[in-house]
Amino acid sequence: MKKIGIVPNIHKDKDLETTKILVKWILEHNGLPFLNEIIASKIEYPEYGKDSIEIYKECDCLIVLGGDGTILNIARQCAPYSTPILGVNLGHLGFLAEVDSNNIFAAMEKLYNGEYTIDKRMMLEASIIKNDMEIVKFRALNDIVVTRGVFPHMVRLEVYVNDQYLDTYLSDGVIISSPTGSTAYSLSAGGPIVYPNLELLIITPICPHALHSRSIIVSSNDKVKLKIADENQDIMVTTDGQQGYKLNSRNLVYIKKSSKYTNLIKIENTNFFDLLRDKLSERNTNIR
Repeated sequence: MKKIGIVPNIHKDKDLETTKILVKWILEHNGLPFLNEIIASKIEYPEYGKDSIEIYKECDCLIVLGGDGTILNIARQCAPYSTPILGVNLGHLGFLAEVDSNNIFAAMEKLYNGEYTIDKRMMLEASIIKNDMEIVKFRALNDIVVTRGVFPHMVRLEVYVNDQYLDTYLSDGVIISSPTGSTAYSLSAGGPIVYPNLELLIITPICPHALHSRSIIVSSNDKVKLKIADENQDIMVTTDGQQGYKLNSRNLVYIKKSSKYTNLIKIENTNFFDLLRDKLSERNTNIR
């Protein structure tokens, strides 16, 4: 019996209709659905309600209903358990969602028949250090960003790679991106597009106050250190644009490749370059 977790974005799955239909399909195919307890109660399947850790730990896979933002959120949470994710797009075209809602049941048939592959995506890990002690740790699939807070001032950040001084950026901040995140914030800041299955780190300054400042790519074995060069600045570190932590001038931020991966289920024979052209064309259309 397949144990399948269903994680919907309640803002995109209106009235949880897709979730309810998917639960019914799984039951009809002798599977066992796992749902958040509140979601399970709302769709009148309370017997399948579980807490989040149990869902991530016990399920054979997760069906994430939403968009790239929803997938990023779940990827961070389930990374310790290596649970494979099948992303179902309920919003705009994304880079991470594998199928759209119109093709969900064809995808489920392939999933049940073992007609899929696992796409392993490198993740990042950030440690915030104060007085030589780690005070908090984050994990991200797309990027870890150190940036100015709510006030419109530039920040001065010293960047080191393996404790070797790289540069001091006077800018709006610095993005440390994975290959998966190269098509997200890093791209908007002028960073390179990197094939998502590679393993490396991209260092990209945000709106740097210098003509020579460019993105730099380092290996996945390297460790990046960011040091705040000015006193009393309002600075934040964010992960995947979804979690935030306020820094002060005594903090150091260390970023490296995580030991955990995001495992994306690939059903379709999707070509990354076709997807890239479609996605970037969509962005250009939206700008107009």
